[in-house]
Amino acid sequence: MTDRVCVVTGGNAGLGRAIVRALAQQEAHVVMVSRDKVRGETAVQELCQTNPKAHIDLVVADLSTVATTRQLAQKLLDCYPRIHVLINNAGVWPTRKEINADGLEQGFMVNHLAPFMLNQLLQDRLKASAPARIVNISAGLYVNGRVDLSKTPYGHDFHPMHTYASTKLCNVLCLPLEAARLAGSGVTINAIHPGVFNSQLGAMRGPLGWLMKLVKRSWPPPEQSAAAPVWLATAPELAATHGQYFNEKEAIPLAEVAQNAELAQQLWQLSTTLSQLTS
Repeated sequence: MTDRVCVVTGGNAGLGRAIVRALAQQEAHVVMVSRDKVRGETAVQELCQTNPKAHIDLVVADLSTVATTRQLAQKLLDCYPRIHVLINNAGVWPTRKEINADGLEQGFMVNHLAPFMLNQLLQDRLKASAPARIVNISAGLYVNGRVDLSKTPYGHDFHPMHTYASTKLCNVLCLPLEAARLAGSGVTINAIHPGVFNSQLGAMRGPLGWLMKLVKRSWPPPEQSAAAPVWLATAPELAATHGQYFNEKEAIPLAEVAQNAELAQQLWQLSTTLSQLTS
């Protein structure tokens, strides 16, 4: 992985930080994307202190709107003539309904539309850098998702427990379509559920929040769950693996709820429209 440029969104904390650390240990040139400048700088400093040979850049960017996501893509294109790996790790579990400047529910924007946009906007650079890989960090909870395109993108069916699963399902629905479009390009795309791990994702207040904290204490640290995504992004034996969904290191079929081809196509068209992209 020496000198291969690997972009990791949401890289300053939790699973993203563990992925950045592991890639840096493989001597990759890692680009950590963080929405918070101070937290990002602190994370880079701490990681470089433990690994003086680490080559980690910080790019401060916000994935909460179409405009800011487009700005991130342009910044990456301006700064990096080659991009070999894109790991779409940034995600949110909204516990209350928030609508962004585009009129979109925040979970839908960050969990689905932002990685969808980055995959499209960086596609030509990835192709020019081939062999290259896209890894979408998924969640096994997508199987509980339900997508209504007249409601879900706009938060009309928002629920603090269900919206996360539904927005993660959106991202998985588009996986076969993205794989088909990238076939033969030298760029592979796969999605992965890294397993459960202790993090701040989905932190809530009240009795349910305290219960979740207790449950998470028994879960492993992010470093353990980072192993599978890093393997998917770097392992030589996976160079031709394409369009697959992984539960940790096991390739498994998409759940029936993610195999609705008509819904996937409609979601793709809506996503391109909302992103102001051409299909």
